[in-house]
Amino acid sequence: MLLAGKKGLVLNVTNKNSIGWAVAERVAALGAEVGVGAQNEKMLDKVNELIAGNDRMKSFVVDFSDDAQMEALAAAAKDAYGHLDFVVHSAAFAKREDLAGRFVDTSRDGFAMAMDISCYSLVAMCKHLEPILADDASIVTMSYLGSVRAVGNYNVMGVAKAALESAVRYLANDLGERGIRVNTVSPGPINTISARGVRGLTDMIKEVHDVAPLKREFGQDEVAGTTAYLVSDLSKGVTGQLIYVDSGYNIMGI
Repeated sequence: MLLAGKKGLVLNVTNKNSIGWAVAERVAALGAEVGVGAQNEKMLDKVNELIAGNDRMKSFVVDFSDDAQMEALAAAAKDAYGHLDFVVHSAAFAKREDLAGRFVDTSRDGFAMAMDISCYSLVAMCKHLEPILADDASIVTMSYLGSVRAVGNYNVMGVAKAALESAVRYLANDLGERGIRVNTVSPGPINTISARGVRGLTDMIKEVHDVAPLKREFGQDEVAGTTAYLVSDLSKGVTGQLIYVDSGYNIMGI
C-alpha cells in the first residue's frame, strides 16, 4: 500500500465531517499508522468514538495555543511511534464577529487570536515536532482562496491564511536540509463545522460548483486524496507549494 510503514499525526479533528477526519481515514486505509488529534478533553471523546475499532489509529490531545501541550504532544508521539513521517495541520479559528461586517473593523485581540491559532500554530508545531520528524518527512497544512482574494465574510481569516501560506514557504526553506517538505492544500468551500462560521457558506458552495471548470461537487474526499499524495513518497520533489482542490474554481475570471 502507498503509505505502508508510515507513521504520522492528523491535527485536529472535530467530527466525522471534518477535513482532518477524512484525511485520517484515507491515510490509514493506505497503510499508515495515524495519531488523530483532539483540541481538548471534550473533543477527545468524539475522536475516540471515531477511531474505535481501527487498530491503525491512536488519539492525542493538543491545544495549539498552548506550548506546553505541544511539547507534551511531541513526547507522547515519540513514545507511541518513535518518529513521524508526516504531520497534517488542520486548525483555524477567528471570532465570529470578526468574520462579519467590514475587515477594517477587526478587533485587535481578534486579529491576534486568528493569527496565533490559524498561522503561528503551524510554526510552533513544526518547532516542537522537528526533533522526532524523520528525514524526508512531510508536513501539510490547509488554507483557502480567501488568502489571495477578498472573500466576503472571510475577513481576518483571509489575512491569517495568507500569513500561513507564507509561513509554509519559510518552513520549507528551513526544514529542506533534511529533506522535510512543507506544503499547503487549499480546498474550496466545504460544509464543515469550522466553515459554518462564515456567513453565506451554502451560497458560496453553490457558486463554486456552478462556475468551476469541473462541473461536479468536491469535498472532504478529494482533499484527503491530495493530502495522501503529499504525505507519500510520490511527492518527494514537492515542497513550499500550494495545491488547490476546488474543481479549478481558482483559475476562473469574470
